Amino acid sequence: MDEEIQGSLKDAHWTKAIPRARDWRQSGWLVWVMVPLLVLGGAWSGLSAVAAGSVRSLLFPVVFSVGFAGLVWMLRSATLPAAGVGLLVCLISALVVVRVPIGSGVFARPALSALITLFVLTFAATRFGRRRKEARGLAEARSGRRASQVVANLGVAALCAAMGRYSVGWYGGCLAALAEATADTVSSEVGQALGGPTWLITKLRRVQAGRDGGVSLAGSLSGVVGAGLVVLVGSRGFASWTDAGVVFAAACAGLVFDSVLGATVEEWGWVGNDLVNFLSTLFAAGLAWLWL
Repeated sequence: MDEEIQGSLKDAHWTKAIPRARDWRQSGWLVWVMVPLLVLGGAWSGLSAVAAGSVRSLLFPVVFSVGFAGLVWMLRSATLPAAGVGLLVCLISALVVVRVPIGSGVFARPALSALITLFVLTFAATRFGRRRKEARGLAEARSGRRASQVVANLGVAALCAAMGRYSVGWYGGCLAALAEATADTVSSEVGQALGGPTWLITKLRRVQAGRDGGVSLAGSLSGVVGAGLVVLVGSRGFASWTDAGVVFAAACAGLVFDSVLGATVEEWGWVGNDLVNFLSTLFAAGLAWLWL
């Protein structure tokens, strides 16, 4: 009986259009499908790195990834399972080395550099105006992101990174997915913190800040800048700035696609936020892969 009462109270605080049970099922399936693929991607990347060099080539990626995941967990930016998923993503990204290395460590790994930039920008944006967002019920949980959120935002980028050593298109897809995920989080967090006029992207009518599919000038500009910084940092993996421009355009298109999904299928209660984020990064990565 007590469990039923607690469940009812939780549902009373649920503000999404999608039923809570359906949202959990979608997020759960996303984790169950993507995590094994990430494990395979990490194993494949590791074996490829060893085949191209030696076992010692795994030392930096493994040590750095474990340390980075531990830091993220200690900062309470992610739960322990989410930090474990982040470790896989970081490991795969760290194993992608540009053909003509610039320096060593992080500096020879543009995908890893882009991932770190994403973390710094989203960490700052999440904490920007936190008290105001908490007062309005829009702040992220203090326990940090869940595993499904990490998979939704970074899973596509990691799988593209695992294939990144084979063509510029795959690396471009990785970077576009990272840039789109950054733009989405930064635009949402900054827009909610600053408030101001917010419009529903499909109907161009005023809505409350934090509404699915709602966009604001401050949030959108912040997101575009965030995407640009990620692409700039990761551009060492390209032979020309034209490729970087294509990736940046794909990331911005993914940000728009995310808002459109939020205003339609998410608002209709068909899909949850995790699936929307996953599809948006997939869309951005697909555009970059096709153009490159």
